Amino acid sequence: MASVTQGKETGSAKAWPTVNPLTPTDVLDALDEGIRDFRAAPKYGLFFGAFYAAAGWLLISLVYYLNHPYLAYPLATGFALFAPFAVTGLYDVSRRLEKGEQLSWKAVLGSIKAVSGRELAWMAVVTVFTLIIWLDIAAFLFFAFMGFGGGTSDNLINEILTTSRGWVFLAIGNLVGAILAAIVFSYSAVSFPMLYDRNVDFVTAMVTSVKTVLKNPWAMAVWAIIIAVHLALSLVSLFAGLIVVLPILGHTTWHIYRKAVGPPEETSAATAS
Repeated sequence: MASVTQGKETGSAKAWPTVNPLTPTDVLDALDEGIRDFRAAPKYGLFFGAFYAAAGWLLISLVYYLNHPYLAYPLATGFALFAPFAVTGLYDVSRRLEKGEQLSWKAVLGSIKAVSGRELAWMAVVTVFTLIIWLDIAAFLFFAFMGFGGGTSDNLINEILTTSRGWVFLAIGNLVGAILAAIVFSYSAVSFPMLYDRNVDFVTAMVTSVKTVLKNPWAMAVWAIIIAVHLALSLVSLFAGLIVVLPILGHTTWHIYRKAVGPPEETSAATAS
């Protein structure tokens, strides 16, 4: 498989990738390109989307089997944290379509193995740690508002939707979840395709992602809203929508990364602050 990684920068000053300005129009253009990539190679997108949806069904079934239904909603929302891992192969599909290279299962699946090394593993650690924090907070809020005896599978929804404490729990829980989601979005918006595309460390990828969000707040806000709406629709469909939504978002993430981060030769020696 053709290598797409670049050598790491050396020298007394760390060279940081250049972050380009983006507009909401750029994000919509990337979404259009993502849809086009999905249409050009649907079997790859449907494969990764179906695999991810099946994993979601398995996790939620496990939660109910263990009789912890109060964790179903936070786990379903937190499950989205692993979407960038699930679509790594789609970055390869988009790159090959971009370069006019031939697609094959061997090449696409091989690209996942090629980048599943140390730096992506560290991103996995960060992601798992974030999910654990979110689940701990969700459990704490649930017990604080609903009590240790509430929340059986028979009365959970009724308690949350028809009682004042349930409404307060929903409001605070979703607010905390939104704050955590914003933090995760900032460090992961372009870090995963960057780790696939270049031989950089995970800290550089995360810092570049945060810089991208801070430099382009309106454009990235539009992207965050697009992600949130699509994921909400997927939750309503009990993850079935992920079969199509996930590949579109994955391909779009690649194109946003390509628009947002300058090529390896365009670097800045300024230190990250």
